[in-house]
Amino acid sequence: MFGVPEHLLCSGIPNIIPEERMPIERSVAAPGGAPPRHYRPGARSSALDTVPDTKSAPGGRWRFWAATYALLILLTGTNLSTPLYRGYETRFGFSPLMVTLIFAAYVAVLIPSLLVAGPLSDAVGRRGVLLSAVALAALGSLVFALAAGTGWLFAARILQGLALGAASGPLTAALTELESAGNRRKAALVSTVASVGGLGLGPVLAGVLAQYAPAPHVLPFVVEIVLLAPATVAVTTLPATRSRTRWRPRRPEIPAAMRAVFATSGTASFLAFAVIGLFLTLIPTYVATLSGSTNLLLGGAAVALMLVCSALAQLLGYGRPARTLEMVGLPLLATGLVLLALAGALTSLILLLAATVIAGTGQGLAFLGGLTAVNEAAPADHHAEVLSGFYVIIYLGVGLPVVGVGFLATVTGLLAAVQYFAGFVALLCLVMLLVLARAPRHRNHLREKP
Repeated sequence: MFGVPEHLLCSGIPNIIPEERMPIERSVAAPGGAPPRHYRPGARSSALDTVPDTKSAPGGRWRFWAATYALLILLTGTNLSTPLYRGYETRFGFSPLMVTLIFAAYVAVLIPSLLVAGPLSDAVGRRGVLLSAVALAALGSLVFALAAGTGWLFAARILQGLALGAASGPLTAALTELESAGNRRKAALVSTVASVGGLGLGPVLAGVLAQYAPAPHVLPFVVEIVLLAPATVAVTTLPATRSRTRWRPRRPEIPAAMRAVFATSGTASFLAFAVIGLFLTLIPTYVATLSGSTNLLLGGAAVALMLVCSALAQLLGYGRPARTLEMVGLPLLATGLVLLALAGALTSLILLLAATVIAGTGQGLAFLGGLTAVNEAAPADHHAEVLSGFYVIIYLGVGLPVVGVGFLATVTGLLAAVQYFAGFVALLCLVMLLVLARAPRHRNHLREKP
């Protein structure tokens, strides 16, 4: 999902040479000026070497795009419910606060799933972990389709959280390993666009089917189950991996040399995904309140527009330094949030449209920049583990702030709660921008090379 240096993937031979005995000046730099393969700043010696068998197996490019499809469809399924929550509120009689709590339950199980699945996939291989994730995703969609009460919605979201948590780190690492030229920036772009594309496709697909097709709360999830069948085939084609240690549960360990990058880029991505969480839960109702329309596609389209702008921004930002992406993305995100607050105050759909486009663009640039920075700095032998830890930060951003907005909405009303949230997060974006501007330039030496 992020731009990782190509030198870490150009060989299928395990790193068994102690790094402290391998002077940097004796190594040959990889193409494009990247550091040599065995130069991993701050990496410690580890018994774990997960080695994808990509050279000996044909069809590496096909596998790359098959894994991309699996990531896209898994994320599509987890966001089908976004435009349907208003209907669930009417059917089961709950408030916007309950919507945020259902969403929080998803995040609450997703995070421990990330912590377990990342190291597990590094140790035992990607395929077994990902097949389990696809099965859980299909079961979650089935529970949604059969939902007969609020408890069913909680159960469905918990299953989806377990599925996405198990799949996120391993699929992202698999994409980086399968990129035929070893280009981690390309892997970054493809996986971020696939992720954001899935986030946007889910609300649109569900909105269209719920508005214009029969069985509005059933058909979207049946379609998802059908789409998961090719994803299952894609996962079974992933190359085998070899590990030299047994897996044991542990918290993600961030190497000392990349902790500054992890902290700053993690905070920026937390803020970017707090905005995603708001759009995925409450913005469809916000749009309906401003427009006076009950069309389910309208709310889903607003979410999708934000995410399409995010994906397009990532395409335009491809190949640029991570620091530059973050420095441009954060002020755009703040501007979009200010316009979102003004749209509610002035009851202006034009301002809402502008806010959606600008916030989406800023979110995409900040996201790509932050994840590129972390992925480039991650040691190869802890790759999925570091990515899973980064996803913890991202999903905390998705889940925690929006619960606060839900509680606030019960006191002030939805429009005011969204306005307060937008203003506060915009301020934090500007504070983070100042922190990045004052950070030493050398902290970005791993990611300035295309």
